[in-house]
Amino acid sequence: MKLRLALLALLALSACVSSGNLDTPTRAAVADTTLPPMKNFATPQPAPPARANRDIARDFLDLSFQLESGRKLDRLTRFEGPITVRVVGKTPVGMMSDLQRLISRLRTEARIDIRLVRDSSANITIQSVSRREIRRALPQAACFVVPNISNLSQYRSARRNASTNWALLERREKLAIFVPNDTSPQETRDCLQEELAQAIGPLNDLYRLPDSIFNDDNIHAVLTGFDMTVLRAYYDPALRNGMTRDQVAARLPAILARINPRGEGLSPRNLPATPRSWIDAIQTALGPGTAPAARRVAARQALSIAQNQGWQDHRLGFSYYALGRLLQSQDVDAAQTQFLNADRAYARAPQLGPHRAFVATQLSAHAISTGQDQQALALIDPQLAVAAQYENAALLSTLMLLRAEALDMEGRRQEASTVRLDSLGWARYGFGPDWAVRSKIREIAALNPLNGRF
Repeated sequence: MKLRLALLALLALSACVSSGNLDTPTRAAVADTTLPPMKNFATPQPAPPARANRDIARDFLDLSFQLESGRKLDRLTRFEGPITVRVVGKTPVGMMSDLQRLISRLRTEARIDIRLVRDSSANITIQSVSRREIRRALPQAACFVVPNISNLSQYRSARRNASTNWALLERREKLAIFVPNDTSPQETRDCLQEELAQAIGPLNDLYRLPDSIFNDDNIHAVLTGFDMTVLRAYYDPALRNGMTRDQVAARLPAILARINPRGEGLSPRNLPATPRSWIDAIQTALGPGTAPAARRVAARQALSIAQNQGWQDHRLGFSYYALGRLLQSQDVDAAQTQFLNADRAYARAPQLGPHRAFVATQLSAHAISTGQDQQALALIDPQLAVAAQYENAALLSTLMLLRAEALDMEGRRQEASTVRLDSLGWARYGFGPDWAVRSKIREIAALNPLNGRF
């Protein structure tokens, strides 16, 4: 299940949270023509997994034979034969092009025989509905996937049936994905990416994965090179529906050697498993329904666990980052210290994605607010290409808006105006409605101590 935690961050990130049913995979209008047209990403830029095949094999097994609740799965379940996908409901702007692009990637990168159809007998039905309808069915979920139904109206009566229980599933033949049609284009796309990947592939998430959408830290927005490698292995002809963990484990080395020969020559890192105590602390700190003081206590607990574990990987950086976010409203200087710690931790961890870019938004915002325009630019500039590579328009537009303020502070007003205008097309994709875009512009402009425009 995808417990996408609602990070209390500068960015309006897509989120899915626990809703009580821990075995249900979830993920948590443009009218004003005075803003420039919405932009979107054209050519995927996935980096191949830079990890040993021995690590990938372990990750594959842990992703495929356990639910996020900790419940074990006895057998591998997947579709056999071509997979067909249809879409019903009122689709928002950009959704179909994003879905077609995703299916094209699954066909070319993961080598999965999957295609869009109009037939009601499709294996996978993607239903586009309002957020209110989704939350009425599964409170606090932004989107989710369920086996053996095809319509949201069926979910309430079917959710306690054995047919919709992932742990009892013997094969995948029909399922439904429910995505919102009244949110930002990026959030809808992120839901499509996560839920379709789980609909056809692994159901678990692992915090130890630094380069995957199968992780609850909300860092990756689209399927990565690692994810495509896992999905390609999932549908390799050497595997079949119903195989046990031991049977899959026996065949994985040969599969990975064939589809990812680069991983044969790399040394395994053997990152330790993530203890349940850290997961629970992070979910308390960043999930819903907890008072601010209790969130901060939980975040400190998570950081303490990470330090006691001796972690030097991305999970230590995320622990610092989460605590920094929760301290901002209480103690700006203490929050800044945690963000600096997060940046140092991420800098030591190899082969990360946009992790440091998220921290850069916080560090550069502080630099701008204290008049350090050159420091802000030094933080922002290396991360612009990273945000674009990992297709996070909300992150990219935020970095660009911050850069525009720093350029204004340097007196480079024409350049600042160009950057700000260029950011708005990405903001329309990342944040959605014009009021949300304008709110983000005002929020970032207010950081500039010299700024009197707003």
